[in-house]
Amino acid sequence: MYRLHIDIPMSCTENEAIAISHSIANLISLHTPQPQQINYRLGHDDDRQKSNYLMKNANGHVSNKKCVVILGLTSVDPIV
Repeated sequence: MYRLHIDIPMSCTENEAIAISHSIANLISLHTPQPQQINYRLGHDDDRQKSNYLMKNANGHVSNKKCVVILGLTSVDPIV
């Protein structure tokens, strides 16, 4: 199976990067003809782990799990 991996550098604040990431996921979901599942995460170049900055706990610690979204829906609600 082929997979599309997209690496988009974002030179903005963390909150702006989070908002842009959710917007991109929404755009992709609205332009997908059949429901499919994608996994995505927001990483940082200085973090050598595969952390997901879209998922933080109350202490500000990030997760290493990816967000899951079902494409082809009218809006994106990440499944975490």
